[in-house]
Amino acid sequence: MAIYALGDRVPQIHPQAYVHPDATVIGDVRIGAYASVWPQTVLRGDHGYIEIGERSNIQDGCVVHTTAIEPTILGPGSAIGHAVHVEGARIGTGCLLASGSVVLNGTVIEDGGMVGAGAVLSYRSNVPSGHIALGVPAKTRPNTSFGPDQIQNVVESYVKRAQEFREHLRRLD
Repeated sequence: MAIYALGDRVPQIHPQAYVHPDATVIGDVRIGAYASVWPQTVLRGDHGYIEIGERSNIQDGCVVHTTAIEPTILGPGSAIGHAVHVEGARIGTGCLLASGSVVLNGTVIEDGGMVGAGAVLSYRSNVPSGHIALGVPAKTRPNTSFGPDQIQNVVESYVKRAQEFREHLRRLD
């Protein structure tokens, strides 16, 4: 794993968390129990901190950054899809950010909120609980297609997948 301290900012990774060997974790990053971080993901806590709640996952190719003013916080039981960019945002419990979305500084996604694939949330956006943000720029509406149970199915599948990778992943080169 590429895990780096930056001065006195040292990642705190729970022993039950899974960080793929090809992920990069730098600085003040806090990763909770049963959370998972997947290949080519970069978590860079250089100016502020990043907190990943227990049982949450950050899938392949994501970039998660922070600012000195606005930390990036991912609540428990949430999923960040492939190739998502999150910077200085607060994401609640049980949220889903679908593949390729962009969530920028000061944005708040309330518990159970969702961001659709490819959506862009500009500075200081808000996604209320039970809503989905779609489009560029993103607009929110009530989420009637993908509920909390489906989000938790995604979360649970990644908790199980992390255990499988922890036990069976082996490099062959």
